[in-house]
Order: sequence, then C-alpha cells, then structure tokens
Amino acid sequence: MLNVTSLARPYFAHLRKGMEAIAVPADTEAAQRRVLSWLMHKAKATAVGEKYGFASLSSYEDYASRVPAVDYEAVRPEVMRMVRGEKNVLWAGRCRSFAQSSGTSGGKSKFIPVTDASLRINHYAGAALSVAAYLGGYPQSRLFGGKSLILGGSFANELADVPAGVCVGDLSATLIARVSPAVNLFRVPDRRTALMADWTKKLPLIAAKAAKEDVTNISGVPSWFLTVLQTIIKDTGASVIHDVWPNLEVFFHGGIAFGPYREQYRAITDVSRMRYQENYNASEGFFAIQDTPDSSAMRLLTDIGVFYEFLALGDEHPVPAWKVESGRIYELIITSCNGLWRYRIGDTVRVESVEPLRITIAGRTKSFINAFGEEVMEWNTDAALTSACKTTGASVANYTAAPVYADGGHKGRHQWLIEWNHEPACDISTFAELLDRELQRVNSDYQAKRSGGIFLDPLEIISVPAGTFDRWLASTGKLGGQRKVPRLSNNRDIVDYILKFQQS
Repeated sequence: MLNVTSLARPYFAHLRKGMEAIAVPADTEAAQRRVLSWLMHKAKATAVGEKYGFASLSSYEDYASRVPAVDYEAVRPEVMRMVRGEKNVLWAGRCRSFAQSSGTSGGKSKFIPVTDASLRINHYAGAALSVAAYLGGYPQSRLFGGKSLILGGSFANELADVPAGVCVGDLSATLIARVSPAVNLFRVPDRRTALMADWTKKLPLIAAKAAKEDVTNISGVPSWFLTVLQTIIKDTGASVIHDVWPNLEVFFHGGIAFGPYREQYRAITDVSRMRYQENYNASEGFFAIQDTPDSSAMRLLTDIGVFYEFLALGDEHPVPAWKVESGRIYELIITSCNGLWRYRIGDTVRVESVEPLRITIAGRTKSFINAFGEEVMEWNTDAALTSACKTTGASVANYTAAPVYADGGHKGRHQWLIEWNHEPACDISTFAELLDRELQRVNSDYQAKRSGGIFLDPLEIISVPAGTFDRWLASTGKLGGQRKVPRLSNNRDIVDYILKFQQS
C-alpha cells in the first residue's frame, strides 16, 4: 500500500500546533469560557435551555449557580424522550444515535446521546488530535503506509421498539458507521464485519481478514484486543504479532487501565518495534490524549466541545479547569455538545500538571470492577447475588470480588470470596453459573464480554469460613462502628490479602 504519511503530516501538524497554543491556565480559561458560551447558545431554545434560562446566562459563574450537577438518573427521562424521537430536549434538533453502556442503580444500561455535533467536534476531533500527537512524537512514523485495525462493537441493545432511524448500541459502532468513507480505505475489517453482533462469528472473520493486511496501527480496548491478537497468532502459526504485521508500530488504547496487560502484550509483540498511546475516551466524550512519548499523563482537550469542572474529594463546590491544582484528585464533571449539562461522569482524575493541563485516570467514584471493560458496579453484584440466593435458598454474610487476569491459557474472570450464612441447596459451581447468568442479566457490558466465552471466563467463587471477614476487618482496625467490607475492587489487593490472612 502506498505510504501517504508524508502527505498527511502537514494537516496533523496544524492540529498539534493549535493544541499546543492552549498551554497556560489563562489560555485554558479563555478556551473553556468560549466553549461553554457556545454550548449554552446552541441549546438556549431546548427544554433544558429554557428551564435554566441559558439565554440570560453570560458567564461560567452564572451557569454554575443556576444549573445543578447531576448523575445519569437525573437525566434518564429526558434521554428517553430523545430516544423516542423528541427534538430540542437536551440538545438542539433531533438525536438519532445513542451509546449504550453499563447503567446506574436505575437500570441495566444507560444511553448517552451521540449528537452530530459531538461526533464532529468531539469524538472524531479527539481521535485526530491523538494521531497528531503521535506523529509529532515520532517523525519517522509510516502510520499511513498500511491499514488500521479498529475494533468496534455493534448496534445490539437492550431497548425494545427503537424508532426507525434511531441507532442504539456501542459508541464504537456509531463511530464506525458514521465515519467518512475515505477512512475505510485505511481500515480493517470492512464495515459489515466490524458491526457484527455475534463475536463467535465476528472474531474468526476479523482474524482471517486482518492477517492478510499490512497493519501499521491498532485501536481499541486492551482486553478485547489481546484476544484478537492471540487468535491471529495462533491461526497463522506466528510467534509474535510482528511476524504477521512487520510494520505494526502503535496501539492506540483506552477504556480500561493498560498496566495489568502490559506484560501480556510484551509477550506477543516485538518490543523494539511496538509503541503505546493512551486516550481518555468514553461514551460521554473524548477528553484527553497522551501527547508526549515520555509520559503516560494525558493532555486535557479543552477546545473540542466539552466544558470541564473538577470536584476535589471532600469538597462541596467544583472548580473550572483553569483553577485546578497539580497533584490533587478530582471527580470529573462535564458539560458537552451531546446534551449532558454538569454531568457527573463517575470518574476521578489526578491532575499531573497545569501548564499544560495533564491528567491521569485515578478510578471510579464508586466501588466497581472494570478490568476488562465490563464496568460492573456494586448494585449489579448485589442484585445478581440476591436473585441467585433467592433461587437456591442461600444467604450471604459477606462477599468481595476482584478480577483475575488472563494467565496460563486461561482468560480473565471475576473471583468472588463469599462467606455464607446458609449455603445454597446446589453445589457451589452450579451457584456460580447461576450468579454469572444473573450478572449478565443486570449488566450489558459484562454480558458482552462473556458472550460466547471469547473475552471472559465464567466467574469463580471461593467459599471462606464463617468469621473470615470479621477477622480480616479486625486486623485492619475497622471492625465495629466502621465495619464495612469493600464489595468490589479493580485490583487484587484486598482479595489476595484476605486469602493470605485466611491461610495464616
């Protein structure tokens, strides 16, 4: 394939120059105030704009005093009005695309509007800036000398009676379906294969088609891509993926932490030729990119349709982006051109620098497991466990769960430690199967990762003796008035400690 990287460089260099012009807090403030003013102007005639009087608001200070910070459940009714076809609700006009992701306590899934403005100004712009940053850091790159392998989801969703012309599914499916046809000249697999819902059929097709291409870059979630690359290596008889794609140079990744997967990727790549670039992109928006090769901190994108606020843990009032302090951890609140107004996204970030403003993802605001992109929340596990116990006559005194990463030929899985009041009438392995099905029922992302057994193995239950959690809590000084067992952890610190404590 003809290498057109040199032809593309001037365009991406221009994007990078514009990003670097916003470096000091004064520039950040000017850019962010401009974004907020534009957002309120565009939405002044919407239901939310009329409710809060956007037309009369002239500053961030006015906006923050008038509009409350909210979570998804507060806007779910308005979003569902948009799904049903109503226009001018949270954003001007009619929205025809919605990204489904794991829900909050009010439902299995949440549906995030993906407006035309958010696609053009935010999602696609963020991806372009990520490429611009990469090319700026690696002058010898031949990124556009081959194909991009981009993993995407599908339009499978949990809603019934979706109106004609409305698409609901993974954000990646919308991005693939709506991208410029010119991009398809540089990507694999083809659009039809990329949007297939059944991964048991989709994975072999992707592997077979991609193995025949000259792939120079890959983009997706680390857990999903690991399975794809391992399949290609196995099918082709290669030792590492560079035996198949000698010109592969970079993995643009995001969605979940890359750290737990780093050694697994080292094992299947030529480390001398492989680079990694992290993005902070979510269903709600494209927020930050790794803009330097020597640091994993990500540059906050302050002029692509998102206004940011930061709530320091323990504080009552958020601050705008130009008032954050380096070294502090904040909950992220966004206002965006997808119609989310002072929306509490549920992520916490650590500010690594303010000139320019760079962040790292610190975690979620609530107990969760998101080691494989499944976004399992505590209410998911509580609901699944309650149902499984009701079916089997069991009752649980305490539990905690954590991920087990792929190793020794096994895929990743969730591992539960359960202390029983009454054990189930069935054996523990049967209870685990029931619990796994119930967890899929209440969490669409976990269901997707478990589909066909391709990305995640069934969950595992380890029964622990009565009193185990009390003894562990006592050892930490938290037994009594402060008694609380963490239900979910995105690492194995607590689970491994309890298992070790039990053995000793």
